[in-house]
Amino acid sequence: MDSPLAEIAAFAGAYFVGSIPFGLLIARVVRRIDIRQHGSGNIGATNVGRVLGARWGMACLVLDALKGLLPVWLIPLALVAPTDERFLSLRVLVGVATIVGHMFPCWLGFRGGKGVATSLGVVLLLGPVGSLAAFVTFALSMVIWRIVSLSSILGSIAFAVAQMISLQPDPFGVTTWPVAAFSLAVPALIVVRHWSNIRRLLRGEEAQFRFGRKETQPPAEEPQKPA
Repeated sequence: MDSPLAEIAAFAGAYFVGSIPFGLLIARVVRRIDIRQHGSGNIGATNVGRVLGARWGMACLVLDALKGLLPVWLIPLALVAPTDERFLSLRVLVGVATIVGHMFPCWLGFRGGKGVATSLGVVLLLGPVGSLAAFVTFALSMVIWRIVSLSSILGSIAFAVAQMISLQPDPFGVTTWPVAAFSLAVPALIVVRHWSNIRRLLRGEEAQFRFGRKETQPPAEEPQKPA
């Protein structure tokens, strides 16, 4: 990988994989509906689970996670050797591209999901320590409050903190700075994408999660007309 064009191609390829709207596709195949017109209006696994039930919510979660994991695993291997000093930074680049693709898919007017499931697939390879901390935090939060948005935000913060600790004593060193930057930037982006949920949390209006039950609060975003 001697040309910047290879990096651009890697980013573009990962972006297009990340932008595959599995939630939208599942809802259209299973129930012939536009998931953006139901529940919270989001295309992610949480809304699919609310509208279609646990089985399809889990299917969406797995597919969204795989579209984060597989590009980060395979694309760098196709371009450079694992021993190459550029391998880690390329993994980070591809991981960011898949997450951005999920959050801002070109096929849907750049209005996508919150990025949690896709980020999960990415961080399993880039930050296993942070991933464990995020999973435990998310699970405990769900047991206590059963609010997905709050659990996702807390899990993202836990990931960032755990990663910064695991990268000590020099998280922004020559070899570690790409992962350190990723570990701060992506959780911050996830929190920003949950801004409407944060406002409802502060007002005490965010609903607890239930599979296959209609939301009681207004949609987080204005539903779009079917594509």
